[in-house]
Order: sequence, then structure tokens, then C-alpha cells
Amino acid sequence: MNTKRKPKPKAGKPSVAGRRSVLAQWRGIDLTPLEVALAPTTRTVSSLMPAVLKGMGFDQRRVHAEIIKVWSHLIDANVVAHAQPTGLRRGTLFVTVDSSPWLNEIVRYQRKEILERLQHSFGSELITRISFRVG
Repeated sequence: MNTKRKPKPKAGKPSVAGRRSVLAQWRGIDLTPLEVALAPTTRTVSSLMPAVLKGMGFDQRRVHAEIIKVWSHLIDANVVAHAQPTGLRRGTLFVTVDSSPWLNEIVRYQRKEILERLQHSFGSELITRISFRVG
């Protein structure tokens, strides 16, 4: 006499794939592609905002505003009076200087110190070099 028992089915929620296959057999047609197409595809605003802000360049603008703020407090007042950061692209900080003599003075004697201070504040990955120009 063989007394093997059949395993009891697991209690709980049936699987989604099993449910769909049973419904397809019962209906006589598989409506899964239609159900998937009509399923709501809404997303929350909080999940969309980071991509929207990145697309609008808000991160870059925030970094630029922070650089300008730190520039005013970190760099010598004489240099700040004649030179202002105007952009940051691919690790290069662009600084516009109001005259050629000041450009020469800053590039010759203060470029390295300015770069070191900014890299200390923002990291050497964000600002790798500085480009000064008269404007």
C-alpha cells in the first residue's frame, strides 16, 4: 500500500502569471497585452522633478552661484574688484577680468593661489583649471 500524500497547495495570493493564464482560458482569449496597454502609466511629480531640473540646468546654475558667493569671500578684495567668474564648463572656470594689466597681474602672480583655494573649497574634480580673459 502506497501512502504518499499529495502536497497541499500553498495558501495565499495566486501569482499574477497564473491568474492571467486562468483568465485567458476562461475568456477564451488572452487580453494581457490590452490590459498592459491600458494600465495607468502615471508617475508622481517627485519622481519627475530631478530629471526636469537637470534638463533645465538648475544644478549647473546652483554650482555657478555658489562659486560666485565663495569667490567674493575667499579671494583677495583687489582681485574681486577686477575679476569675476563667468562660467564653468568641463572643469574649467572662466574668469573675466576688466583690464589687461589686471589680467597680467592675476595670471602671473595669483593664478595658482586662486586655483588652490577654489579646489580646496569645491574639490579638484569640479574645478581643474582657470581661464582668465579680458572682457
